[in-house]
Amino acid sequence: MTASASPRQLIDRRIRPLVETALTDTRVVLIVGPRQAGKTTLARQFAGDGRPYITLDDTGTLSAARADPVGFVRGLESAVIDEVQRVPELMLAIKESVDRDEKSGRFLLTGSANIATVPAIADSLAGRMATISLLPFAQSEIRATPGRLLDRLFAGEEPASGEDSLFGDELISLVLRGGYPEALRRSTSARRTAWLEDYVAQILDRDVRDIANIDQLDRLPRLLQVLAEHAGQLVNHSSFGAALGLSSVTAQKYVAILERLFLVRTLAPWSSNRLSRLIKTPKLHFLDSGLLATLREDDEETFRNNRSRFGVLLESFVVAELLKLASWSERRMSFSHYRTKDQDEVDIVIEDRRGRVIGIEVKASATVRPQDFRGLRQLQEAVGDRFVRGLVLHDHDRVTPIGEKLQAAPLSILWTM
Repeated sequence: MTASASPRQLIDRRIRPLVETALTDTRVVLIVGPRQAGKTTLARQFAGDGRPYITLDDTGTLSAARADPVGFVRGLESAVIDEVQRVPELMLAIKESVDRDEKSGRFLLTGSANIATVPAIADSLAGRMATISLLPFAQSEIRATPGRLLDRLFAGEEPASGEDSLFGDELISLVLRGGYPEALRRSTSARRTAWLEDYVAQILDRDVRDIANIDQLDRLPRLLQVLAEHAGQLVNHSSFGAALGLSSVTAQKYVAILERLFLVRTLAPWSSNRLSRLIKTPKLHFLDSGLLATLREDDEETFRNNRSRFGVLLESFVVAELLKLASWSERRMSFSHYRTKDQDEVDIVIEDRRGRVIGIEVKASATVRPQDFRGLRQLQEAVGDRFVRGLVLHDHDRVTPIGEKLQAAPLSILWTM
């Protein structure tokens, strides 16, 4: 049975305990993530008489904050401020306020652009602000399952298939839906596609203006489509720019803007002194598989006729699901990809602070072959004792041992463990 979101159902967000804890010991807490991921719904749960809710999507409030950011903040003892990226100047005013009154939990902010990556803002609030990511629904949130896969693998547990396995056409349908709450409330694929198209148009028309001053705003929709056709591939700014008549430098700037808006995510290349033939180029992914499918005009019929095209979508889906699992883990993890000049690769390399490594390869097929583990074996050899597990996630319902610390496993372990 396929799980879905209901308009009347409040789905428990796994980062909520992190927000609760941060408010008890940190002056400013920032929830960042794409628009329509559920930040406002979550933040409102922490608003009350002592912590009023303020949204900068309100025209009057926005004008007041822009006109006098210091005065706007000065009158607030504590507050939830929604969509703070619309007035970046507020961050310096908030710093001044929390330096005068160092009480914990004074400001809970949300942002649809990752303003914490802006050096001036990050430096000004260093030691004063906790940043917590909220992406669209993870499958484990929708299904109310543990969502502890990464923690359990790093703890040494063997992968195990659960009762909620999906494969074949059901898996395709699930990946096509993505995780945006509003899209999931649409009952048909046509309605979801319409919502996602409007969503992209609104972000590119409004939110880009809030975080960047760019000369050729009209190029962004076409750039996003070009990136969609290059999802799962190595980043090539020269190629992206050439398709739109932009320089490589300009294309790189625009891709960075789309990344700050949580539409795309680049994975850095994994590196090791023990291997000299590694590719040192980032890899491009989209943070929602439903949005990617819409941009590529893919549907279930497309994937029945072209399984390899589904593999691109599936890889971005897995990357996003793993990032969501990591977002509520207490374990700090970094994400990268592994590829050699001989084209051996591991789609996702996850490393904890102790330098221990999990490698994950994604396959859209039901059958796995020995060569599917070639990159994982190379990674295992390079990492040595720090190698925790190597998995090929594929369209199946059983775990199959392949070698020491190497298994083929169903994609459904992303939400069943």
